Amino acid sequence: MDDKRESPPTMILQFAPLNSSVDEGFWHSFSSLKLDKLGIDDSPISITGFYAPCSHPQVSNHLTLLSESLPSSSDEQSSTESTSHGNRNKCPVPGTLYNTNTVESFTKLDKQSLLKSEANKIWEDIQSGKALEDCALLSRFLVISFADLKKWSFRYWFAFPALVLDPPASLVELKPASEYFTSEEAESVSAACNEWRDSSLTTDVPFFLVSISSDDSKATIRHLKDWEACQGDHQKLLFGFYDPCHLPSNPGWPLRNYLALIRSKWHLETVWFFCYRESRGFADMSLSLVGQASITLSSDSSVPNSVGWELNKGKRAPRSISLANSMDPTRLAVSACDLNLKLMRWRALPSLDLNVLSSVKCLLLGAGTLGCQVARTLMGWGIRNITFVDYGKVAMSNPVRQSLYTFEDCVGRGEFKAVAAVKSLKQIFPAVESSGVVMAIPMPGHPISSQEEESVLGDCKRLRDLIESHDAVFLLTDTRESRWLPSLLCANANKIAINAALGFDSYMVMRHGAGPTSLTDDMQNLDMNKAGRQRLGCYFCNDVVAPQDSMTDRTLDQQCTVTRPGLAPIAGALAVELLVGVLQHPLGIYAKGDNSSSSNGGNTDESPLGILPHQIRGSVSQFSQITLLGQASNSCTACSETVVSEYREKGNSFVLEAINHPTYLEDLTGLTELKKAANSFSLDWEDDEDDDEAVDM
Repeated sequence: MDDKRESPPTMILQFAPLNSSVDEGFWHSFSSLKLDKLGIDDSPISITGFYAPCSHPQVSNHLTLLSESLPSSSDEQSSTESTSHGNRNKCPVPGTLYNTNTVESFTKLDKQSLLKSEANKIWEDIQSGKALEDCALLSRFLVISFADLKKWSFRYWFAFPALVLDPPASLVELKPASEYFTSEEAESVSAACNEWRDSSLTTDVPFFLVSISSDDSKATIRHLKDWEACQGDHQKLLFGFYDPCHLPSNPGWPLRNYLALIRSKWHLETVWFFCYRESRGFADMSLSLVGQASITLSSDSSVPNSVGWELNKGKRAPRSISLANSMDPTRLAVSACDLNLKLMRWRALPSLDLNVLSSVKCLLLGAGTLGCQVARTLMGWGIRNITFVDYGKVAMSNPVRQSLYTFEDCVGRGEFKAVAAVKSLKQIFPAVESSGVVMAIPMPGHPISSQEEESVLGDCKRLRDLIESHDAVFLLTDTRESRWLPSLLCANANKIAINAALGFDSYMVMRHGAGPTSLTDDMQNLDMNKAGRQRLGCYFCNDVVAPQDSMTDRTLDQQCTVTRPGLAPIAGALAVELLVGVLQHPLGIYAKGDNSSSSNGGNTDESPLGILPHQIRGSVSQFSQITLLGQASNSCTACSETVVSEYREKGNSFVLEAINHPTYLEDLTGLTELKKAANSFSLDWEDDEDDDEAVDM
């Protein structure tokens, strides 16, 4: 019997593949580089990847591309040269990016030739000794990509070139480092590794030599170029490297080219390697591995074959990512436009509620001079949902005064203002949610025929639905009577109504109070002393006559809104500021009216923006402005409880009566009786010519 012992079967050393990870910031930076500098130039680009030793027993680290992975200048300078060193979690590795201009070019790339080209560079660096000076060259990588900057989508494919050992390396032994070293050696190796990692000069050097003295078990870590100094019979020598892999039975991908260097430069056939891994930033000997490998390299001096294309879910295929949500210019515009508002919260207005502003829906009745100014200012406050209602078209005289229109809008018959205004807003800020409604607002004092009733009532319903679906309504129409129905509907629905009106050199901006029936419905839980029981008045509360036809038999200067050009920007801005004040006030629409003489500056303890007036009246001829307060009138033809209740009870028939019969609203609210009573008073004046009986008051 042959009593020769059989040698254990040879096990091929298998390496855990390295995986890639691309931060969104890389694609952001690359998009700018492509658009601003590269253009159609598809020359290879030097980039830098980053990796670190495994730091978790169940998760491997990836090679990552960051925004700083790209060159920092437009010249041919390698990104590796401009990358800062000394970060323990970011060991830089040189790479090359091949970006194509079309998806067809991406598909047709000769991937095998590209891989071989990069592998040749690694082999040349080994032969020349350059890899000993800069060991990160052993992990050189490449990326091919196609950037669709129209859709903000990217296709990419990583390759980590690895020189193929022929025959393959054999694994003799592999065990946790804690089992290979003695306790004294493990302690010394850990201390040496921690010192190596803590030094800014060596923390990102991923390949190194570990020598352990057999006399005192002291471990020393050296650079690869110090190989000669590590020779001696009195010490163990291990080839260490930062292992991104977490697997307990496989070393990581960087070991492949490391073994090729060891066999080629030092002609070793048996190698002890040290897979350095960490836990919580310190060397972990139970997670790290020590193995023995048997390697043979062909005596042929030609470049070895190479492998290394990364698999995508187990298949040889590229990966793709869409960053439309984060990289689309519209989304970037939103972030940029919100910057001013967010900076307000830093110091000036810490309590500013931006969510309220971004969610409010505003209805602008009138898309003329005032409507244009209001819309622009609303967007400045971060209000994104704006609806225009207007029946007019852009005339040749409009663009110079109405900031949303251009000459093209009035060519031919002219574009409807409601439509042109929406188009302009989207050009200014694509993220705005805006719509335009072309319709006329039914008005009292403008009788209609029976044939028009259906159309007019349809407009009434449409206007009511619009008001009820929005949070705030701006009354910006040219005539007084066109504001009556919106005022009534706002009072009925208890909506915030902001009114702005212009004279030749004067303006009036006001907010309407809450609806009359809302006091009992919505204010039961409010502090009455704080809110004030008396409602604020609306635009019509001071009138002693019902709205009437102000358009018939008017000269040209009376038909047009003839005002000094500076009025609309002032009034439009004040109208928006008034709305924002209401939205930021804890009582909202129920907030009492302040004026400039209010004690302690008015509601400054309740509203972060200062006082919240009811009315603002100004004159540019005097360069003056005052704040006024007016309470709701029980005889108001628009917001009184009598009128609102009548509207709720009769609906369309009430609206038709108000439109067709000029005195209907006066009769309903008691204004007719009030005027009769006023006319019945007889005032007797004594005509006394005796000046001596005059009394000074």
